Amino acid sequence: MTSGIGKHGVSRLPSVDVDSYNIELKDDDGFLGDRASKGAFQQILDDWRKPLRKNGDDPLGKKASDDLGKKTLDEVLVGDDIMAAALVYGALEEFARQLAYVTQRFLKTKAWVDTERIVVGGGFRQSRVGELAIARADIILKAEGLKVDLIPIRFHPDEAGLIGCLHLAPSWIFEAYDSILAVDIGGSNIRCGVVETRWKKAKDLSKAAVWKSDLWRHADEEPTREGAVKRLVKMLKDMIAAADTEGLKLAPFIGISCPGVIDEDGKIEKGAQNLPGNWESSKFNLPASLFEAIPMIGDHDTTILMHNDGVAQGLSEMPFMQDVTRWGVLTIGTGLGNARFTNRKAKDDDKKDKAKDSKDDKKAAKKAKT
Repeated sequence: MTSGIGKHGVSRLPSVDVDSYNIELKDDDGFLGDRASKGAFQQILDDWRKPLRKNGDDPLGKKASDDLGKKTLDEVLVGDDIMAAALVYGALEEFARQLAYVTQRFLKTKAWVDTERIVVGGGFRQSRVGELAIARADIILKAEGLKVDLIPIRFHPDEAGLIGCLHLAPSWIFEAYDSILAVDIGGSNIRCGVVETRWKKAKDLSKAAVWKSDLWRHADEEPTREGAVKRLVKMLKDMIAAADTEGLKLAPFIGISCPGVIDEDGKIEKGAQNLPGNWESSKFNLPASLFEAIPMIGDHDTTILMHNDGVAQGLSEMPFMQDVTRWGVLTIGTGLGNARFTNRKAKDDDKKDKAKDSKDDKKAAKKAKT
């Protein structure tokens, strides 16, 4: 195996087990995730606008629904135009019902049984419209008797994937270094950043933060796969230089958040169709390509670990999920990312409790005989 590269996309991480990720549920109408994506909301809004548009009464004007940004819709919700606000609320309500339905379907799968809490990330979450849709879906689920909490992800969606990469890192990093390099690859953007661990302030990494990041919108340029990798390498080298100038103790580690099913050797099995070029080719290995370009950081060999982007976003929330055992993440963006986790400490405690109960039962049975 190439030096500096560990196993990628693994189910057993330092503090949590990844029970499943990137599940693709279907029904007669296609993939269920398509019902709860950013595009699904835009389509619902457009369907609500069509009859009004015919009469020239569309309060949102002539702009296409796809071009109405989150900020514009948020302003409509609190604006003076009651008709426009009612229109957005109507679309929001319908989307929330779709999100609740899709969530229910996930909860019925074997991997998601007994999920206690679900955090919702992705770009759609970073808006008042998104927050209201999540809250409304949570109410719908509770009204139907489901004991699960649906809550917005804590960190900004643009940073959650980077911060989550910390939880892919081996534990030795946190005692010797104060920051890592992280990459969040999406269907439209590639974000690269330096994440400060702030481990001395909080050993559970709850105080971690993005010190500096850079965004490249590759969808505007339509580069080749090789061109995208070359640009990413430059972004990473610029971050290394910036961290060095700042005096940060940058670990020889790069965490990567990437769409799709990630094989242990770093290849992408499926789910990377929105990335520039063919990232699912058996001849392409992103971690190996990055290691070849950046074999060392400081005086040490570079370690690179890659996992699914939904998993990485969810991992950013891990320090705040210690009061539950089983939890999940849904990310609303181009599609619907998903992952389910079990906290290992809680799982180990459950095993100890069961072992203790079994031992107590045997003692009680033995005592009863005598």
